[in-house]
Amino acid sequence: MEKTVKIKEVKTITHDVKQFVVEKPDGYEFTPGHATEVSINKEKWKDEKRPFTFTSLNEDDYLEFTIKIYPDHDGVTERLGKLKPGDELIIRDTWGAIEYKGPGYIIAGGAGITPYIAMLRKLKKENKLNGIKLFYSNKTDKDIILKTELDAMLGENATYVITDQKDTDFTKAYIDENFLKQHIENFDEKFYVCGPPKMTEEIGNTLERLGANPDAVTLDDQ
Repeated sequence: MEKTVKIKEVKTITHDVKQFVVEKPDGYEFTPGHATEVSINKEKWKDEKRPFTFTSLNEDDYLEFTIKIYPDHDGVTERLGKLKPGDELIIRDTWGAIEYKGPGYIIAGGAGITPYIAMLRKLKKENKLNGIKLFYSNKTDKDIILKTELDAMLGENATYVITDQKDTDFTKAYIDENFLKQHIENFDEKFYVCGPPKMTEEIGNTLERLGANPDAVTLDDQ
């Protein structure tokens, strides 16, 4: 199933992240953590499909995607970064990228936070954020996506980790075995991990080594 939808609004979130608010087709439904394949409704780009998770909620009367733009790649996100209200996207059936299984630790790197935005918004709406902790890694302070909203939802349960910037107000570290052992007392918890493929794989392996139940660890690449 393909649906052509018009872009209603484009917001700048960070220096390389944009948020696209688009029309929602009648009867189009999804749950937090679901994604769809998106392409640009222009010649030569209609078949260039890329998966993006929804950051809006199913009950909203619009769809929202929060997308990191890679301007040097001359690819889909570079083209997305040039789109304006009135331009069109093509969306398809939804599919489950990440399923919420209960409170636990969210470990995200860069754009890997985006699959969790709708999940956190839904939990906030239902007053069920208790027990959720976030470790969110970025190269620099300016790379943090939707920090104000994350702070409002999670408060002190949101920990921002910066890897490359020398002077930062946040935790200067990598999310590795030492970091996890320092910040997590009990590995008999649920874990949700999403980031660059290498980061996701390494953290998944480390969590298992530290005693996490593989069935309680959800891994997804960005």
